[in-house]
Amino acid sequence: MKKKVVYHSLRYEPQNGVLYLQGKLTREQAGEVLHWEARLESKHLPAVLCLDYSGVRELDSAGSTAVHILRRRLKERGLHLEERGLSPEWEERLNLFSPADPQATAAAKKESLPYRLGSWIQEFWTKHARGFMLLMADMLFWGLRDLFKRGQRRKGEAVNQAVGIGVNAVPIVMVLAFIIGLVLALQSAAQLRNFGANIFIVDLIVIAMMAEMGPLITAIVVAGRSGSSIAAEIATMKVTNETDALQTMGINPLRFVVVPKLYGALLTLPFLTVLANVAGIAGGATAAYAYLDIGPEVFFNRMPAVLYQKDIVTGLVKSLAFATLVVLTGTWFGFQVDKGAEGVGKAATRSVVASIALVIVADLVLGLLFY
Repeated sequence: MKKKVVYHSLRYEPQNGVLYLQGKLTREQAGEVLHWEARLESKHLPAVLCLDYSGVRELDSAGSTAVHILRRRLKERGLHLEERGLSPEWEERLNLFSPADPQATAAAKKESLPYRLGSWIQEFWTKHARGFMLLMADMLFWGLRDLFKRGQRRKGEAVNQAVGIGVNAVPIVMVLAFIIGLVLALQSAAQLRNFGANIFIVDLIVIAMMAEMGPLITAIVVAGRSGSSIAAEIATMKVTNETDALQTMGINPLRFVVVPKLYGALLTLPFLTVLANVAGIAGGATAAYAYLDIGPEVFFNRMPAVLYQKDIVTGLVKSLAFATLVVLTGTWFGFQVDKGAEGVGKAATRSVVASIALVIVADLVLGLLFY
């Protein structure tokens, strides 16, 4: 025998097909509404059910939510609902606390591999590649134009950026280049000694550092040190609406903020590359003296015989290309930020990863062109 449950907030008359909502519909009584619907057997439900609100004296957010859930569940049972006695105040309250309708999540159709690949390529082109190319075109235009219109740019800003991007990076670049030159010579020394080709350590170190390792090491260090700084600075300016303020004043943010950074990077990276080459060759000479008995005099006397102008030009051209890529990538990810502090951190991280990847790809392409 079922236990009779007394409901204080509602009264149901099955013969008339009317459900009277009455008294207080608050947090304490919200459970009664849902409990009544759960206990009601489907065979006792009429085709049309009328909800009567004339007896409601109090209605809060919990009661409104319970009423909405009751409506939805009764409709799911196939009932046609009618409502009466709903005062404007309670109607406004119900509309105010109306929950979002649950949307049925249909199983997504699994597309074929060519379709998904094409969709990914299209999305990548529209969202990233096209915008990156437009940014490159804008920077090229403003960079060339401001070379001949000096009155349009901030006085001394290019020098400040050159100091921040290049001069302050000299110690870390030279230390890392020295260590890499030393390690490169150490790894090669054992094999060269086996073949009695100790003197060729000079050829290996000089050519590798001048044409390949020097520009690459410099670009990677600058990408991690200054590329992230550029992305974080621009992202912060966008989050704090500073870029919008510049546009309101009729100032192009790209021209005002980014072009001086481009000048600073293009001015300093070739010099940083030269210093990295010197440090790397010094590291190789140290290893050659310690492990292959090749004195500094022999080492540096052989250098002019193996060092060609092509290797020097290759390294300098690579440094200019890498400088442009680092500034471009930092700028792109800085302007793509759309959230607060979390977005700034993500922009800086993505900038470093993308910069290093693009630098390595550009190094491959330029290496094939200068081969």
